[in-house]
Amino acid sequence: MMAKQVIFSENAPAAIGPYSQAIRAGNTVYLSGQIPLVPATMEVISDDVAEQTTQVFQNLQAVCEAAGGSLKDIVKLNIYMTDLGNFALVNEVMTKFFVEPYPARAALGVRALPKGVAVEIEGVMVLED
Repeated sequence: MMAKQVIFSENAPAAIGPYSQAIRAGNTVYLSGQIPLVPATMEVISDDVAEQTTQVFQNLQAVCEAAGGSLKDIVKLNIYMTDLGNFALVNEVMTKFFVEPYPARAALGVRALPKGVAVEIEGVMVLED
């Protein structure tokens, strides 16, 4: 049986429920969904969708680094938005954090997200052995 390793970063928001920021199993790291909370205050950064998306990617980056990787090691993202009208804006922000080859991705419209935020992103990262 493969051991699970809990990943935690003080540079990302603490879990607000019964989950871990990420779990590593072998060389795969499963990143829990991040919302745009500022780690130091645990408050939503702002109502601006670009700022929210930027904060989410910064939070994911912190968890990736705590696991020994970086955003470039992400192979799959799931992006949840409460308004698919923000699709192009989220894409624009994403290009500030990723270069080709981009990870596989799904972008979904959802009715609501925790704390009334506009975006949540989760992912899967694969690390070198």
